[in-house]
Amino acid sequence: MHGAAPDAPDLRGLWKAFAVEISGTPPPEPPDHVERIEQCGNRVVITAGGVIHDMRVDGTLENGVNDVSGVNWSPIHVAAVFEGDALVLHPNGVGKSPITVTRHLEGAVLVWKFGPNRVTRMRRSD
Repeated sequence: MHGAAPDAPDLRGLWKAFAVEISGTPPPEPPDHVERIEQCGNRVVITAGGVIHDMRVDGTLENGVNDVSGVNWSPIHVAAVFEGDALVLHPNGVGKSPITVTRHLEGAVLVWKFGPNRVTRMRRSD
Protein backbone atom coordinates (compact mmCIF):
# COMPACT_ATOMS: atom_id res chain seq x y z
CA MET A 1 0.00 0.00 0.00
CA HIS A 2 1.45 3.37 -1.01
CA GLY A 3 2.39 5.48 2.02
CA ALA A 4 1.54 2.69 4.46
CA ALA A 5 2.50 2.77 8.10
CA PRO A 6 5.06 0.01 8.74
CA ASP A 7 3.37 -3.33 9.46
CA ALA A 8 -0.14 -1.81 9.23
CA PRO A 9 -2.81 -4.25 8.08
CA ASP A 10 -4.41 -3.27 4.77
CA LEU A 11 -8.11 -2.94 5.63
CA ARG A 12 -9.10 -0.81 2.62
CA GLY A 13 -12.31 -1.58 0.80
CA LEU A 14 -16.08 -1.54 0.77
CA TRP A 15 -17.28 -4.17 3.23
CA LYS A 16 -20.74 -5.75 3.64
CA ALA A 17 -21.74 -7.74 6.71
CA PHE A 18 -22.83 -11.34 6.23
CA ALA A 19 -22.82 -12.57 9.83
CA VAL A 20 -23.35 -10.95 13.24
CA GLU A 21 -23.20 -12.52 16.70
CA ILE A 22 -24.16 -10.87 19.97
CA SER A 23 -22.94 -12.87 22.96
CA GLY A 24 -22.48 -15.83 20.60
CA THR A 25 -26.03 -15.70 19.17
CA PRO A 26 -27.12 -14.31 15.79
CA PRO A 27 -29.71 -11.52 16.09
CA PRO A 28 -33.20 -12.25 14.70
CA GLU A 29 -32.73 -9.90 11.73
CA PRO A 30 -30.08 -10.38 9.03
CA PRO A 31 -27.13 -7.96 9.10
CA ASP A 32 -27.38 -4.86 6.92
CA HIS A 33 -24.14 -3.11 7.89
CA VAL A 34 -21.95 -1.70 5.11
CA GLU A 35 -18.77 0.28 5.65
CA ARG A 36 -15.99 1.76 3.59
CA ILE A 37 -12.45 1.87 4.91
CA GLU A 38 -9.91 4.21 3.33
CA GLN A 39 -6.32 4.09 4.46
CA CYS A 40 -3.04 5.84 3.71
CA GLY A 41 -0.11 5.72 6.07
CA ASN A 42 -1.40 6.07 9.60
CA ARG A 43 -4.59 7.82 8.47
CA VAL A 44 -7.73 5.68 8.41
CA VAL A 45 -11.26 6.78 7.52
CA ILE A 46 -14.22 4.50 8.24
CA THR A 47 -17.56 5.58 6.76
CA ALA A 48 -20.69 3.71 7.86
CA GLY A 49 -24.17 4.23 9.26
CA GLY A 50 -24.22 8.00 8.84
CA VAL A 51 -20.85 8.67 10.49
CA ILE A 52 -17.33 9.26 9.23
CA HIS A 53 -14.61 8.19 11.66
CA ASP A 54 -11.47 10.02 10.45
CA MET A 55 -8.37 9.23 12.51
CA ARG A 56 -4.62 9.13 12.70
CA VAL A 57 -3.53 5.81 14.12
CA ASP A 58 -0.99 7.17 16.59
CA GLY A 59 -2.48 6.32 20.00
CA THR A 60 -3.57 9.87 20.83
CA LEU A 61 -7.04 11.19 21.54
CA GLU A 62 -6.14 14.44 19.81
CA ASN A 63 -5.65 12.72 16.44
CA GLY A 64 -8.09 9.87 16.99
CA VAL A 65 -11.84 9.70 16.40
CA ASN A 66 -13.53 12.84 17.71
CA ASP A 67 -17.08 12.77 16.44
CA VAL A 68 -20.29 10.90 17.31
CA SER A 69 -21.32 7.31 17.87
CA GLY A 70 -23.29 5.65 15.09
CA VAL A 71 -25.44 3.99 17.76
CA ASN A 72 -26.91 6.96 19.66
CA TRP A 73 -25.13 10.02 18.19
CA SER A 74 -23.42 10.79 21.51
CA PRO A 75 -19.95 12.38 21.34
CA ILE A 76 -17.02 9.94 21.27
CA HIS A 77 -13.29 10.43 21.77
CA VAL A 78 -11.25 7.43 20.71
CA ALA A 79 -7.52 6.73 20.38
CA ALA A 80 -6.49 4.41 17.54
CA VAL A 81 -3.51 2.07 17.37
CA PHE A 82 -2.33 -0.84 15.26
CA GLU A 83 -1.79 -3.85 17.49
CA GLY A 84 -0.38 -6.78 15.56
CA ASP A 85 -2.65 -7.29 12.57
CA ALA A 86 -5.56 -5.27 13.99
CA LEU A 87 -6.80 -1.70 14.06
CA VAL A 88 -7.78 -1.15 17.70
CA LEU A 89 -9.94 1.75 18.88
CA HIS A 90 -9.76 2.71 22.57
CA PRO A 91 -12.66 4.92 23.77
CA ASN A 92 -11.38 7.73 26.00
CA GLY A 93 -7.75 6.75 25.37
CA VAL A 94 -5.45 3.74 25.56
CA GLY A 95 -5.99 1.97 28.86
CA LYS A 96 -8.92 4.25 29.82
CA SER A 97 -11.85 1.97 28.93
CA PRO A 98 -12.46 -1.76 29.25
CA ILE A 99 -14.25 -1.68 25.88
CA THR A 100 -12.29 -1.73 22.64
CA VAL A 101 -13.35 -1.90 19.03
CA THR A 102 -11.16 -3.94 16.68
CA ARG A 103 -11.00 -4.70 12.98
CA HIS A 104 -8.74 -7.37 11.54
CA LEU A 105 -8.64 -9.73 8.58
CA GLU A 106 -9.19 -13.46 8.75
CA GLY A 107 -8.33 -14.43 5.19
CA ALA A 108 -10.73 -12.46 2.96
CA VAL A 109 -13.11 -11.68 5.85
CA LEU A 110 -12.99 -8.44 7.84
CA VAL A 111 -13.86 -9.15 11.48
CA TRP A 112 -15.21 -6.19 13.47
CA LYS A 113 -15.43 -6.74 17.22
CA PHE A 114 -17.32 -4.19 19.30
CA GLY A 115 -16.58 -4.73 22.97
CA PRO A 116 -16.60 -8.24 24.38
CA ASN A 117 -19.96 -9.37 22.98
CA ARG A 118 -20.55 -8.24 19.38
CA VAL A 119 -18.77 -9.70 16.34
CA THR A 120 -19.58 -8.73 12.75
CA ARG A 121 -18.02 -10.54 9.79
CA MET A 122 -17.85 -8.75 6.43
CA ARG A 123 -16.87 -9.52 2.85
CA ARG A 124 -15.57 -7.09 0.24
CA SER A 125 -18.31 -5.73 -1.96
CA ASP A 126 -17.88 -4.51 -5.55
